[in-house]
Amino acid sequence: MNTTGGEETMDKALAGIKVLDFTHLLQGPFATQMLGDLGADVVKIERKGSGDSYRAWTFLNYWIGGTESPCYLAFNRNKRSLALDLKTPQAKKIIYRLAETCDIVVENFRPGVMEKLGFGYEDFKKINPRIIYCSSTGYGQDGPYAKRPGQDLMIQSLSGLTTLTGTKDAPPTPLGTGIADQLGAYNIVYGLLSSLYYREKTGKGQKLEINLLQCLLTHQLQEYAVTLNSGKLFERPQSGIAHPGQSAPFGIYKTADGYICISVNPIPVLAEVLGDEGLNSYDDPQTLYDKRDEVFFRIQESTVKQTTAYWLERMLERDMWVSEVKNHLEAENDLQAAHLGAFTSYEHPTAGTVRTVNVPVKFSETPGDIVRHPPMIGEHNEEILRELGYTGPEIEVMKGIGVI
Repeated sequence: MNTTGGEETMDKALAGIKVLDFTHLLQGPFATQMLGDLGADVVKIERKGSGDSYRAWTFLNYWIGGTESPCYLAFNRNKRSLALDLKTPQAKKIIYRLAETCDIVVENFRPGVMEKLGFGYEDFKKINPRIIYCSSTGYGQDGPYAKRPGQDLMIQSLSGLTTLTGTKDAPPTPLGTGIADQLGAYNIVYGLLSSLYYREKTGKGQKLEINLLQCLLTHQLQEYAVTLNSGKLFERPQSGIAHPGQSAPFGIYKTADGYICISVNPIPVLAEVLGDEGLNSYDDPQTLYDKRDEVFFRIQESTVKQTTAYWLERMLERDMWVSEVKNHLEAENDLQAAHLGAFTSYEHPTAGTVRTVNVPVKFSETPGDIVRHPPMIGEHNEEILRELGYTGPEIEVMKGIGVI
């Protein structure tokens, strides 16, 4: 059954799965958005009035349509918003009623917050033993850092990632995206999907605990495989070789009109294409590592003499591992990205047409899609409450006393 206008679709992989989403900012909302993209009914629980903290966060002081946060819009499509004063007893009753038929709960508050509100795993398990409950934190539920705020930049710093990026004389350098949060989101989804499969076999729900620190440590597996077993640290090269453990020529090189990425490639082939047979004197694995800066700058003496397009054509003819280096506006117009349908748009009630990155996974039978714009605060209050059996007069009373 195909649908339009945000109605539930039964041709989606997660159609029929209901998610109670208490998350805010980036990591949790990205995870629940992925579930929504695959057809889950995601009910986003927000603070009455202010909503998700990410609604007030932006980059470049830019607001889509003049009013909407691009950060919030990025991670909250395919959801419905229910805005409540969670400290009221009426709101607790509404949440508990939602939990009766809910499959998944996701929250990313600091440890103990949900339990104090009466919304911990044990509270929901009493209502619905089949429920799958995921708590995501910066550092775990307990331990010496448990009460610390856990945010992406801090996690990049603590995990060692910033010491792998940048040049030798530069300070530790973070990546230019919220990588810890985003990888954390994928770990949430991986945990939830495997838990759904386990429940399908056994009928049992469970609690999952995800933390950003372990997620980012896990996504440095090969780096830790070296350092933990050798006792040696990576040393960043002055040339900016793209990974501190790699030998030349792995890096980004200036050309006459921009840059070109030259990845792992045989030195004899590179020497031939560049017309610099002297490069062959470095063609030894240890030499290419020990003298990687020297090799890098020698290669760049050649690449700056011609345009990126010139080198790309000649290197691709030799099946070399190379690519252009594009900024975000150029990447949007990339021929392969266009072929893949990697970018799309949707209509938003206040922001107008919003351009965004499309659902990345292609399914032959259950394609993901954007069927709901990121919701306004409490946009679906009445819709969700009526589904729970509340009448019009009851809803009006709750409005009057400030529950919604």
